[in-house]
Formats: sequence, C-alpha cells, structure tokens
Amino acid sequence: MIRYRFIIALLLPFAFLRLLWKSRLDSRYRQHWLERLGFIPLIKQGPVIWLHAVSVGETRAAVSLIQQINILYPDHKIILTHMTPTGRSTEERVLNTLALRYYLPYDTPGAVKRFLNRLQPDLGILLETEIWPELISQCHQQSIPLLLVNARLSQRSYERYQRYQPLTKNILQQLSVIATQSAQDAERFKLLGAQEVVVVGNIKFDAARALQQNSQDNLRRLWSQERKVWLAASTRPGEEEIIINLFQRLNIEHQLLILVPRHPQRFQEVAALLHKKNIRFIRRSQQQPIPDNVGVLLGDSMGEMGNYYQGADLAVMGGSILPFGGQNLIEATAMGCPVIVGPHTYNFQEAVHFALDAGAAVRFEKTDELLSIIPQLLNDTRKRTAMGEAGQHFTLTHQGATSTILTLIQRQIAHSKL
Repeated sequence: MIRYRFIIALLLPFAFLRLLWKSRLDSRYRQHWLERLGFIPLIKQGPVIWLHAVSVGETRAAVSLIQQINILYPDHKIILTHMTPTGRSTEERVLNTLALRYYLPYDTPGAVKRFLNRLQPDLGILLETEIWPELISQCHQQSIPLLLVNARLSQRSYERYQRYQPLTKNILQQLSVIATQSAQDAERFKLLGAQEVVVVGNIKFDAARALQQNSQDNLRRLWSQERKVWLAASTRPGEEEIIINLFQRLNIEHQLLILVPRHPQRFQEVAALLHKKNIRFIRRSQQQPIPDNVGVLLGDSMGEMGNYYQGADLAVMGGSILPFGGQNLIEATAMGCPVIVGPHTYNFQEAVHFALDAGAAVRFEKTDELLSIIPQLLNDTRKRTAMGEAGQHFTLTHQGATSTILTLIQRQIAHSKL
C-alpha cells in the first residue's frame, strides 16, 4: 500500500494536467476541482447512502437502483459520485431530484479521508469495476460497509490485477460484498482472493425498461419512410473512419447512416472527418428534417440512444470494431433493434454471448463482411423483425438483478444497525 500511495502522489499533478487537456473540448473538466480533492460540502446530520457511478453507462444503469433505494429508505440522503462530467450530467431530470451529485476524490489518503469525513456514509455502493485501494481501505478502517455491485472483470483486467498481488487480494477482501454480473466474473474475483462474492446478473437489463419508457421521440418523422437506416452506436476513435468508408462503399439506395460517437467531446472531430470526406450530413442538434440527398445524421446529442435505436433498422455496435472491448448492447436489444457486433467484445462478453445465442445479434470478424451483412439485413424485413423480437425477449428474461442487489443492501444496513 505504501508503494501504491507513492505512485498516486506522483501521478496527482498529471491528473489535473489531464483535466486541463480535456477541457479544450469540454469546459466542464475545469469545474469542481476541489471536489476531486475531497472538498465536498458537509453533509448535514442524517443517514447517508452513497453510490459511485464513474460515467454515463454506469449512471444510467444506477437509475432504477437509486429509485428503489429512495422508496425503501426515504429518510436517507442519497449521494451519487462520478469521475466524468458526462456521467455527472446524465439523467439530470430524474437523478437531481433524488440525489446530491459530486465528483469522487482522487485516491490519495488526504483526499479520501476528507471526503469520508464530510460525507459520513452509512453504506457505500461502487458500480462495476471501480476498485480504488485507498478508498476501500479507509472505508474498511471506518467500518463503512462497501459493496461492489454489477461487478464485471474481463480476462484482461483479471491479468492486470493479478500483477499487483498481494495488494489486490487485501483490497478485495475488505469489500463487504461483490455482486457480479456473471459466474465467470465471480470466478475471476475469487481467483484474485475475494471472499464474499455472489452472482446477481446485470442491472442494465433492468435499466432497459426505463429506456423503453423514455424513448418518446420518433426520429423516423425526420426522414422519408423508404430510407434504409443503419446506426453506428457509441463509436470510438478510428472506428468512425472505418464506418464512413463502409458507408461510401455500400451500394444501398436511400441509405441513411446515424453516426453516434461515444464521447461528446469528439462530436466536432467526427464532423470535421465527414467534411473531409465530402459527405453531406446534418447534426441531430440542428433539430431539422433530413432530406433524401443527406446521407448521414451525426448524433451529437446526449441521452438519446433509445431514440436512435428506435429509429434505426439495425445497429453496429461501436467499441467492437477496433479493440476497445465493445459497448453495452442491452439498450439496443431492449428497443427491438437488430445488433451487429465486431470481434472485440471482451468487456461485455456474457451479454454478447447470450444475445448471439438468442438470435438477437450477429457477429462479424472482418469489417469487409459488413458489406454483405448490412445490405442483407436491410433488405430482409422478416429477419430484422425476428431479431428484434428475440432481443426484447432476451432482455426481459435477464431482468431481476436490481431486486437481488436491494436485498443485499437491506442486509448490510440491518447488520450495521446491530
């Protein structure tokens, strides 16, 4: 732990330099710096439940869990922390009425101690794979129950954590419970030394219900009905150029590509790429109809993935074309949108496996395969309908993780009162 603290102390100045660098494209990275050192407002007296959701995906997944916690414990204050501005601004309409929102401090002894002293949580909940040794250690020292929920651990992450034994084992054993998405995740955590591990499933299946309810804007009204629409969802650096080249090579009459970069700070970069390729496009933020001579809709809006999936005939999942580990396909299947995934899906291995088995998704290994897969699906209404229905059934049958996690939370709160 001494070595870890030394390394974190050396890296701290560079963390703030990184915020400055990122603020070139998103000025919000220059805001609330004191919070990143633990200077949150003092939380007034009363019981506190604290959740940490690092960014957009984790925050969306946490919505239904937070709503249920609020129902079960109306006298508790709910604090929600993040690491990114996009996470902090996600689901503002819903979450800002339920929780106070701050940035999680950097993992230094002073910042974490200051944060916990000001917060004084009765229970902490970390989502997915937010394993911060200093934070976990100090919670353990202060007898604050800390749960890692919706936990996942890819083979790559497992191998990385394995290199830092015995620190990894000691930290994992200080968590009260680790609630994993799959048996495979659970096994990897146990191999690293974790003791209190249970398999509960993925709360993103439960979050998909809210996505269905909130996707009210029918984007199809923006273009003529004979257009064949495919979506490149949550693309990462380098993938947009591949997608645009495919778009130019596809011989599909009336095709429309909806191109949605994963990170909002890259919207302008992707717009510049479209200009460079001499492709006519309209930004979603322009809020205007798309004439037939415009081939691309650039999805430069936030909180609209449900609308994009609803408006598209099929979706190619970003993050899976190049080795970024993929993106969450559950939102797409919940909306009944047929899914195409690439070879790189190690961050969502089980969900992708189940979707492929259910017939809700197909996989390509080389990008040139999309030159045949995309036209075949766009021209086969029956096949797309079958995939969409399979996806919605697949989503429905995997729901229920939230209620299991709530049971674990209730047990921890009841035990801490003894």
